[in-house]
Amino acid sequence: MNVGVVGYSGSVDSPSIRKIKQTCVQLGEALAKNNHTVFCGGRDGVMELVSEGVKRANGTVVGVLPYGETGNQYLSLRIKTPFDNITRSLVLVESCDVIVSVGGEIGTAIEVLMAYARSKPIILFINTGGWTDRFSEILIEGKYLDSRKNTTVMKASTVEEVIKMIQEIGRKKT
Repeated sequence: MNVGVVGYSGSVDSPSIRKIKQTCVQLGEALAKNNHTVFCGGRDGVMELVSEGVKRANGTVVGVLPYGETGNQYLSLRIKTPFDNITRSLVLVESCDVIVSVGGEIGTAIEVLMAYARSKPIILFINTGGWTDRFSEILIEGKYLDSRKNTTVMKASTVEEVIKMIQEIGRKKT
């Protein structure tokens, strides 16, 4: 499956990213070991750390880049778009079967909302901060972002739970 990972951008040494650094690398490794192609924004922060994990496990990671960006050193493939950070997210979300949210600021929130609007399953990797944790607190009936109930929003607290949820989504797709 094509798994999109969205989350904090910025220096991997910033406080919000540094505390989840190991988790992000482990997530990338686990996704690759389970034969998923990982899509991300291709830049720094969570994207870079997950990409590093994917590369360590000899997997494939695709960076969907905003205009003028070259991406991080771990990318297997770079999709260079003519779009800014927000509008390139349309390409990212549309390319994925499921979205995993890790922490994040407004860009991550927009990507989660785009995925929801496009009825893509969403996994909130809770306790990673930012909009991921905020969304987890406001879910309707514990699994929806609004009354339309476009898709299920799931919560995971470990890498293993994320992988298990992705496998279940894959079984439902076939």
